[in-house]
Amino acid sequence: AQLVASGGGTVQAGGSLRLSCALSGYSGGKVRDYCVGWFRQIPGKEREGVAAIDIDGKSVYSDFVKGRFAISKDNTKNTLYLEMNTLKPEDSAMYFCAAGRIGFGTGCLARSGYTWGQGAQVTVSS
Repeated sequence: AQLVASGGGTVQAGGSLRLSCALSGYSGGKVRDYCVGWFRQIPGKEREGVAAIDIDGKSVYSDFVKGRFAISKDNTKNTLYLEMNTLKPEDSAMYFCAAGRIGFGTGCLARSGYTWGQGAQVTVSS
């Protein structure tokens, strides 16, 4: 896979996890020229946008994680992060990092146009 996510695991409700995604394997061009983001998927449901950084470096979040999750990118390490705090059981899902969509703001939370990485399972127990 071009993008490799890590840092998933099992945590109790209210706990925290940090996901990392190595972007160095992305071959579609310079990552700063595209949206990069995190998505999640529960079996039987569509993949949904969680957080993204757009071409201008603006961070955007879906309503269900605002105030709890933080996305960041370390350009020196070419790594994307998702800091997840105050986790809830409903946050349990396979989390995927993605790069390559051209967009601004919440447009980066749409699924199309991305190259996907391997998923990282996050399980939040009640």
